[in-house]
Amino acid sequence: MFHCRHPSLSKRGGIWGLCILLLYTSPLSCFANFSQAKELIYKIKEGLPRGTFIGAIGVDLNLDFTVKPPFLFSLPKKKVNGQYVNLNNTTGELYTSATEIDREKFCPYHSDGRGCFLSLDVFVLPQQYFQLVKVKIFIEDVNDNRPKFSVDEIRISVPENTPINARYAVEQSAVDPDLGVHGVQTYWLVNDFGMFTLDVEENEGGELTPFLIVIEALDRETQAEYITDIIAEDGGTPPLLGAATLKIVITDVNDNCPQFTESQLNVTLHGNATKGSTLARLNAFDPDLGANAQISYAYSERVPRDVRSLFHLDRITGFIKLAGKIDTGTATFYKLTILANGPGCIPAVATVFVYLIKVVTGPPAVIPRYITPEKDGVVTIKESEPAFSPIAFYTVKNIGMNQKVDCHLEGSGPFRLVPYQLLKNEYLLETTEPLDYEKTQEYELIVVAKNSHALVIKTFLKVQVLDENDNVPVFQQSWMEISVEENNPPNTFLTQLQATDQDSEGRGEVIYLLGGNAPGIFVVDRVTGVLTVTTSLDREEKETYRFIVRAVDQGTPRRESIATVVVSVLDRNDNSPRFINKDFTFFVPENFPGYGEIGVLSVADADAGENGWVALSILNGSDIFMIDTGRGALRAKTSLDREQQGTYQLWIEAVDGGEPALSCVTMVTVLLVDVNDNPPIVLFPQSNQSYMLVLPDTLPGTSITEVYAVDKDTGMNAVIAYSIVKRKGGEPGSFAIDPETGNITLKRELSIRGLYRLLVKVSDHGQPEPLYSTVMVNFFVNETVSNESYIHSLLTREAEVEVEERPWYKGQMTEGPERYELFPCQPLLIALSVTCLGLFFSVVTLTSYICCRRFKKRKRKKRSEVEIPLKI
Repeated sequence: MFHCRHPSLSKRGGIWGLCILLLYTSPLSCFANFSQAKELIYKIKEGLPRGTFIGAIGVDLNLDFTVKPPFLFSLPKKKVNGQYVNLNNTTGELYTSATEIDREKFCPYHSDGRGCFLSLDVFVLPQQYFQLVKVKIFIEDVNDNRPKFSVDEIRISVPENTPINARYAVEQSAVDPDLGVHGVQTYWLVNDFGMFTLDVEENEGGELTPFLIVIEALDRETQAEYITDIIAEDGGTPPLLGAATLKIVITDVNDNCPQFTESQLNVTLHGNATKGSTLARLNAFDPDLGANAQISYAYSERVPRDVRSLFHLDRITGFIKLAGKIDTGTATFYKLTILANGPGCIPAVATVFVYLIKVVTGPPAVIPRYITPEKDGVVTIKESEPAFSPIAFYTVKNIGMNQKVDCHLEGSGPFRLVPYQLLKNEYLLETTEPLDYEKTQEYELIVVAKNSHALVIKTFLKVQVLDENDNVPVFQQSWMEISVEENNPPNTFLTQLQATDQDSEGRGEVIYLLGGNAPGIFVVDRVTGVLTVTTSLDREEKETYRFIVRAVDQGTPRRESIATVVVSVLDRNDNSPRFINKDFTFFVPENFPGYGEIGVLSVADADAGENGWVALSILNGSDIFMIDTGRGALRAKTSLDREQQGTYQLWIEAVDGGEPALSCVTMVTVLLVDVNDNPPIVLFPQSNQSYMLVLPDTLPGTSITEVYAVDKDTGMNAVIAYSIVKRKGGEPGSFAIDPETGNITLKRELSIRGLYRLLVKVSDHGQPEPLYSTVMVNFFVNETVSNESYIHSLLTREAEVEVEERPWYKGQMTEGPERYELFPCQPLLIALSVTCLGLFFSVVTLTSYICCRRFKKRKRKKRSEVEIPLKI
């Protein structure tokens, strides 16, 4: 390919000159490259996935991709371009986009397969290479549609006298939107019954029409209809099929003629038979339908006119009745030829021979009197009538002297003919049990009267039972259990109620109603009995619905029956476990034994079965704690020490057993309650061998030192009280200690130099038993310390520490391992003081004098013992 631009040409005129030169030297000119539009044609199949390669425009145009600047390809901004194809701007390659091309939707009016294409305009850029390329992408059809009939059932009527090879067009042919070989190619029958076949004809427009061909003789009386499936098959690989029900109805033609059930009847007629007596009934049948099966009875022309007038023939029912008086003197029998005529048929012939019996005194005459409604020898009686309901009276007359008459009933059914009370020759026809229309609708009876001359007269009677609304509708199931999953869509089908009523006409028509206890969310179709629920059910709200449904007939009065419907709502895992509390806090005393129950986490899941099973697990801290999944009991694997860690925060997860499983998480805080398990620790003085120098001139009330102790417990278990429980040296009450601060102050002047030792008890306020520690506080009373070895020898000397005689004041500790009271025998002293009060006052002076003398001597002795070593 030659290009108009060259690096060595800097002027516009030079460029065009080169173009003109190339016009004569090259088959492709610059004008051809820049001005003439080119057309490219591609073919693709419909329904290709995204990214399928269509074509390379640059390659097909033989463009040189080494030129600079490079080629660019662009599509104009059209919606259809971006919808079906993607263009690579640098290579010019076309690919299918995310939207698949459906030829039948893209080209709905190109059913001939020609002209279904996608047109694109592609610009070749930049400007110096500009070209307009017309791209046509033809869409080829694939077999992605199956044939479809316009109706689900095709009905064809075929007369039963249709000749063999007669053709009937199936107008509702199948339609396949695919083209060519992918369209409908043939039709066939699933079952031809050996009577039919299909042929396919193509019209000028290329459409195929199936024709039904009769290949065997049809007989409606043998089979009235044929039902099969007609299949439309296209030419794809594999072929796709469409089906519809083909119903072939065989219409009736008058191809059958009436036939008598009996071609010859013999009838005996007494000479004294009364007018209107029934001689016989002829019966002919025609298997055709409707007007083709209508039969009329008539006498043959061979029967003389006077005989016709003597015996009346009902042309519809075929009854032959005596219409005149019999003359037994002129004839002994009659021959009646009866014709059964049908439309377009040769009449069927039957012969009735009437034999006359001459009666000397005349046959008995039976005169009926009907109690129930009667018309033309047919009486009607309601099925609700009780047993022994009267139907008719029969009176036997024309009985000669000394003649006996036997009157009895012939025929089947719950009837009897009995003499009526004490009346002679009076008979009552009555029922023997209630009649049931649903069992038998009609009875034929014959009342026979026979005298002693064997003369017999027969009276025919037809009894029709009238239906009444005596049957209630009966449900096929009186107890119906239905299961439906919760969260069902509205108007969900539950079941179809089915009840039957044996009564006829409207009395047997059943409608369905809901009982008064049925919730409003249930609806039943009155006619079809389809039971639906109009709303979505929630098992957690209600698990079982029980209500009554009614089946009501349309009789008068209406009768109904009921059935119970139980709708069980099946559970779905639509509820996650829920802890009773948002979070839990448990207070546990420290040193609580391992595996002891700290607390119970109550969790519930509203679902049922496995969906409601809940398993608990610890998300953190499982190395210290464990949880009992059955009871939800939280336990510690080991004893816990508050002094090491006082608070634990655990995350507990509850997971149900549904699929998929649902869960929830709660936070559990375990707070360790302090237990008095640590005695106070004395930090100062640091040991029982330490001492402090106290000057003799220290004034009372001066703070000398302080006992300092701590307790690792908390609360009242860490509140410390100080008390002096024993002493050695000095006078009682010389020192006092603050029970709260442990500050030791001087209460009296120190007149004696030397070592003073105080046993201080440091106790907490723990429950149930306070813990304590003791420390020895040593004071060396002197101006200076000149001999420490002597002092240490005094500290190490094993000597008793005397009990502090000063009574405790209010606020000091009164509990401890040792308790000292001022008067341990106070009750005894009070009793003695009452009896010895006078003696006490007489000796008090003497006792005080003696005590003072001894105290002075002991004081001088101790001072000399202390002062001598100090001077040394």
